[in-house]
Amino acid sequence: MGASYLIVLILAAVAFSAGGIAIAKIFVKGTKNPQKGQAYECGIPTDGTPWNQFNVGYYLFALIFLIFDVELIFLYPWAVVVKQIGMPAFVEILVFIFILFMGFLYAHKKGALKWM
Repeated sequence: MGASYLIVLILAAVAFSAGGIAIAKIFVKGTKNPQKGQAYECGIPTDGTPWNQFNVGYYLFALIFLIFDVELIFLYPWAVVVKQIGMPAFVEILVFIFILFMGFLYAHKKGALKWM
């Protein structure tokens, strides 16, 4: 029964996303405006090419933020049921936080948290 729900969910996700793209292709009128291809920087006209390389540190910092942001998504349901489950839930969350802490130490060792 669980697998059938998952299949229906995946099919619904594909149908909704493909349907949205198809409706946009049918009803939205495309225009060839050269300004659409330019980078927008708060109203200031761009100087030179918009294809600039960014320091990889920005991406690493964003990925670390994302990891710890997703951690909160997992901690909320745990906090709701921790009284019902008891000590096994506490041990599991300690292992989860330990794994995240090891990832944090690895990122710190590699210098991903140093801001330029």
